[in-house]
Amino acid sequence: MYGANEISNARRRAIERTSGNDPDDVISKDARKPMAQLKPCNSGSARKSKKPRWLRIVTKNLVLLVVLMSSLEMIRRVVLLKFVNSVVKTMKVQLNAIDRKVEESIGLVRKEFDEKMEETELKLMGLDARSNVFENFINGFKKKSLLTMEEFDDFFEEFSKARRRKKNRGGVNGDEEVSLDEIMDYTRGIVVNEIERHAADGLGMVDYALASGGGRVVEHSEPYEGSSGGWLNSRNRVWAGAERMISPSFGEPGHCFPLKGGSGFVVIALRNAIVPKAVTLEHVAKSVAYDRSSAPKQCWVSGWLSGEDSTVVKSGSRKFALTEFTYDLEKSNIQTYKVVELAASSLVDTIRLDFTSNYGSPLTCIYRLRIHGHELDFVPMQGR
Repeated sequence: MYGANEISNARRRAIERTSGNDPDDVISKDARKPMAQLKPCNSGSARKSKKPRWLRIVTKNLVLLVVLMSSLEMIRRVVLLKFVNSVVKTMKVQLNAIDRKVEESIGLVRKEFDEKMEETELKLMGLDARSNVFENFINGFKKKSLLTMEEFDDFFEEFSKARRRKKNRGGVNGDEEVSLDEIMDYTRGIVVNEIERHAADGLGMVDYALASGGGRVVEHSEPYEGSSGGWLNSRNRVWAGAERMISPSFGEPGHCFPLKGGSGFVVIALRNAIVPKAVTLEHVAKSVAYDRSSAPKQCWVSGWLSGEDSTVVKSGSRKFALTEFTYDLEKSNIQTYKVVELAASSLVDTIRLDFTSNYGSPLTCIYRLRIHGHELDFVPMQGR
């Protein structure tokens, strides 16, 4: 709807265009007419071109509201994105810190575990060493030759015989009980006798190859070029210094018979026929030796009954393998080897030592070779 002033102004301009009347008169006339008689101006185009004010206000408000809402949404998203990024960054930092702490903890645990393992290994090594010592002690204890019941009975029987002999001489009262002092005195006497017997020749066993007792060297392999002396027996080619092998050496370095190379042999005629029991090979002691590489290593000993000719086996007899052994430089310089059981009941008067190697020297030294056993009652004593 239009206001009254606008309608009056419009009519006034219309009157001025249609008639030359004074517009004020026309207006006054029209003003005198009732409002009902007044015709509204026909301005439909004007009504169409303009919208209600309240609509424009509502529209503007709606647009502003939409813009505001969009801005708020954008701000919310930006803020939310920043918050999320901040939270993610904070979580990453915390996770990295946790990872470092976990790695440090694992490193400490691993280090402690390694230290414990090393400590445990050291303890196990100590226990292993103690176990080896205990095992060696047990093995050594087992190897010790303790008295058996039969040996103890034999000892007590000998002790009783000695006590009866002493009683017969009036040295002891037979009714008295056996005292510990008596047993100790008797045992001390046995030990002293054994020491004297061993001191006589170092072993306490008769040597039937001893040169001073009738033994002699009848044959051997080629001697070393630097050895002194000459050939004593041209037929069997026995060197002058060969008797050193069957004579006491008293442990002097170089007091031996040297044979050429790392292999060779020696044939020895015994003082008479015996039943062999053991063979002893001697080399210079480690404590006084300059070089021990000349010691024989792989050896074997054979024997036979030869009769008059010691270089051949007597008719009707045969050659026996007495023993085979390896001379060990880490053991005592005097080493004794028992003969095999089959040969322990055979009769021999000649033995042969063969060696196939030594410990690296161009010569092999035989310091002393001994043959042990016992004679038979019906075997006559034959000096050689």
